[in-house]
Amino acid sequence: MPGETCSGRRPEGRLVVNRASATATAPLPPGTPVEPRRDLFGRVNAVAVLLVVVDVVAIGVVAAALSPVWAGAVAAVLLGVRATRRLYRRRLWLSWLHDLPRSVIATATAFALVTGVTLVFGTAPETTSDVQWAILKFTAWSEPGRLFVFAFGRWARRRFNRCDRTIVVGAGKVGATLATSMLQHPEYGLRPVGFVDPAPALDPKVLPVPMLEANLAEAITRVGAGSVVLAFSRAADSPLVNAAITAHRLGCAIFVVPRMYELYQDGPDVERLRSYPLTRLSTAPTSRPSWWVKRAVDVVLAGVALVALAPVIAVCALAVLLESGRPVIFRQVRVGMDDRTFVLYKLRSVRITDQDDSQSRWSVVGDRRVGPVGRFLRRSSLDELPQLWNILKGDMSIVGPRPERPGFVREFSAVHDLYWARHRVPTGLTGLAQVHGLRGDTSIVDRSRYDNYYIANWSLWLDARILLLTVGELLCRRNR
Repeated sequence: MPGETCSGRRPEGRLVVNRASATATAPLPPGTPVEPRRDLFGRVNAVAVLLVVVDVVAIGVVAAALSPVWAGAVAAVLLGVRATRRLYRRRLWLSWLHDLPRSVIATATAFALVTGVTLVFGTAPETTSDVQWAILKFTAWSEPGRLFVFAFGRWARRRFNRCDRTIVVGAGKVGATLATSMLQHPEYGLRPVGFVDPAPALDPKVLPVPMLEANLAEAITRVGAGSVVLAFSRAADSPLVNAAITAHRLGCAIFVVPRMYELYQDGPDVERLRSYPLTRLSTAPTSRPSWWVKRAVDVVLAGVALVALAPVIAVCALAVLLESGRPVIFRQVRVGMDDRTFVLYKLRSVRITDQDDSQSRWSVVGDRRVGPVGRFLRRSSLDELPQLWNILKGDMSIVGPRPERPGFVREFSAVHDLYWARHRVPTGLTGLAQVHGLRGDTSIVDRSRYDNYYIANWSLWLDARILLLTVGELLCRRNR
């Protein structure tokens, strides 16, 4: 909830010419409407669904001999642990042998958990034995079914070309080899439809698929791509980070060829396309089921806070009215998610003048227009409370990057790398940058870095941590 405006210092960094619109990895310019993929069928992975079905059927077979209570417990533990171990994830390499160790470890973990529960509750030895045998029998039923699903998935991809349309960023040797492998081995589920690279290392005539337009966002939209593979490019002004963020905002799956890939080991987020390791980047936060939980929490907390703090808001509004008259609510246009603008509400802390320069003037420490009431509201962050209404309306979230004015967004986006990427999620009443003391006369670069870190690592627990840190900041008045 700390204040978000800067004081009189200009933003850090030297002004550079933004040539992004002409490059393959161009970020979406501020104001560009973003329309991510919305086709539900394209998002559903048949192999993942079949793996869930196999496990559910196997549990149903072995749990029939158990009591309803223990059958439910075994089902919940097995499915929960196996889901946590990401056995139902989307994947390129459909290999039962490659996935077998992960599956065995998950089942062994479920076995240990259920056994521990029976010991804690003093269950009869016969019941404990029945539950343990049920989990062992589950393995005997489940693993052959998983073997069949993987084999069927590979066959279906080859036979029916059930592959994701893919753009390769980087028309060099590595990119060309990857595209060729995709064409020769459709069982990996990727079908290359074109390259994007402003400075291709190879002659476009020798590439296995054609070159597309230079702008990645336009190429994704035109060919309906669902995946983007980031290979190596020699274009100096074509950062792959911009390409990844652009693809994220358009709802694509993103695979990155890591540096020194020859030495790269397999890991939880590493896919294999033949001999090439591909790091799968996590999906955009707004596309995850837990994001709906975040929105529900926002609505509940904002609604409760508005009701509980209504007397406080009323007293503050009366103080503003007595000090400087009407209006008591200050309205200002800010930039939110996907560069869409909205009207932000605050309690007015600055006396009204003949000229409204709120969209272009920084908040300056010691501004004579700010009276005692205004200074108190800013220092205590009580002037931010009307933004709870913005949260209820869906303009903002409780936690997220702080919103800025359109003119400064354009200026910062031209000067600071990845400032524009902050708008991948809704803006917030408080954020990771603010709880680390980045308010007022502080670095725009550092704020942007914290905001992008927040988006890349978002989780419900991270939101909870930020809320706790915000309460601590307000109570202890640190960094003020």
